[in-house]
Amino acid sequence: MRIDIVTCQPDLLISPFAHSIVKRAQDKGLAEIHLHDLRRFAINKHGQIDDYVFGGGAGMVLRVEPIAACLDELLAERAYEAVIYMTPDGETLRQPLINRWSLAQNLLILCGHYKGIDERIRKAYITHEISIGDYVLSGGELGAAVLVDAVVRLLPGVLGNEESALSDSFQDNLLAPPVYTRPAEWRGEKVPDILLSGNTPQIEVWRHEQALERTRLRRPDLLGE
Repeated sequence: MRIDIVTCQPDLLISPFAHSIVKRAQDKGLAEIHLHDLRRFAINKHGQIDDYVFGGGAGMVLRVEPIAACLDELLAERAYEAVIYMTPDGETLRQPLINRWSLAQNLLILCGHYKGIDERIRKAYITHEISIGDYVLSGGELGAAVLVDAVVRLLPGVLGNEESALSDSFQDNLLAPPVYTRPAEWRGEKVPDILLSGNTPQIEVWRHEQALERTRLRRPDLLGE
């Protein structure tokens, strides 16, 4: 998989992709992540990529020309299954969409900044507008890092145990059940006996029941309640 990210703050994304699972995926050749500095396409020698809002108001808006030049260059090189714009007013990122994008060959992500991007870019290029939650960040870079991490960890061969991703929260519209490890007793609190029984079918029944109960208490909306 190849993921291209267009941003005016590429340094914000270096660390998230240089560690842990995403780094492992790149080292194995399972994922390529390319950062494209929007300032390379600035409209003048001063590196300008933004301008004032038409009609007045606070904040700056990323201009059409730099974004279009960058996207045109990338789109001329390959086809993308999705051209994604990270924005607070987009569709909330959820696991089914992550699952679908994990099957893609090429994804293109545009990070907003300041007050956002000129609306004409959204109409001309963007296929998906995505938010990671009902709050506002300084830019789309951290949201892009979340999206990339969620997608890359699902690529075959990235995780040590392929079943690990399948048992994550939200994969079956349920939250994950509680998990335990050694020691079997800590400060008087014991691991549930069923998990030490070795009875795999009964353990799976227990885990499903716990997942249902946790979802019912914490996220009843996932159950339609």
